[in-house]
Amino acid sequence: MHRYALKIEYDGAPFSGWQRQDTRPSVQGAVEAALAALGAPQTISAAGRTDAGVHATAQVAMCEMPKAWEPFRLMEALNAHLKPQPVAILTVAEVTDPEWHPRFSAIARRYRYRILCRRAPGVLDRGRVWQVRYPLDAEAMQVAAKRLLGRHNFTTFRSTMCQAKSPVKTLDRLDVGAVEVPHGREIRLDVAARSFLHNQVRSFAGTLERVGAGAWSADDVETALLAKDRAKCGPVAPPQGLYLTEVVYRDPLFREAPQWPNSAT
Repeated sequence: MHRYALKIEYDGAPFSGWQRQDTRPSVQGAVEAALAALGAPQTISAAGRTDAGVHATAQVAMCEMPKAWEPFRLMEALNAHLKPQPVAILTVAEVTDPEWHPRFSAIARRYRYRILCRRAPGVLDRGRVWQVRYPLDAEAMQVAAKRLLGRHNFTTFRSTMCQAKSPVKTLDRLDVGAVEVPHGREIRLDVAARSFLHNQVRSFAGTLERVGAGAWSADDVETALLAKDRAKCGPVAPPQGLYLTEVVYRDPLFREAPQWPNSAT
């Protein structure tokens, strides 16, 4: 069998999440159906299981093919069978290391959470941002975010349904920035760690939104963290603002140079 890594982009809105389910549409199910159409039915593995409504610009999964494929051709064939679903294979790389796994070989994962602050509806970004109708203080949110950096027991920011063996994680990055958009402002949280607890990023986003709105202080965030009590968390932000933006490996597999110039050959 020939093994290939897939970098996948998707709009999570119509899906029940990454993981395949018997009665509801999933991103995994969509990709597996495309592989089955190429004569390679299988269950694929991914770097992470995004929840219902969560998006990805760089999910990574692995498939096995009974015959060798040129990576560009495999990308094209899978994308043809994925239409019209909002899922795209961005690039494909052959995997030669027999020990490589999209989840267990990852050394970091990066997410972005987007909050749109404006009164008018975000028509073009509907389903892709969390919209609030009041301004948020990004600078205050950044001050509070620094209290969460490092290695901590993140029980407060962990879903009660989380299956991780330990709530202790090391948060490497939590940056809060702001960009001007038409008639408003977009707050962006960029988060990085080796791995995350279930709902951890959305819990950060909801809690820091309270800081930006003036309802919480940085001290309140630290108090919540130290409490190790889920009931002390701020509101959990909705899924539509969350994106898996990068999965990092010690030995990069993907070549980011455009592949499309070869499409006519």
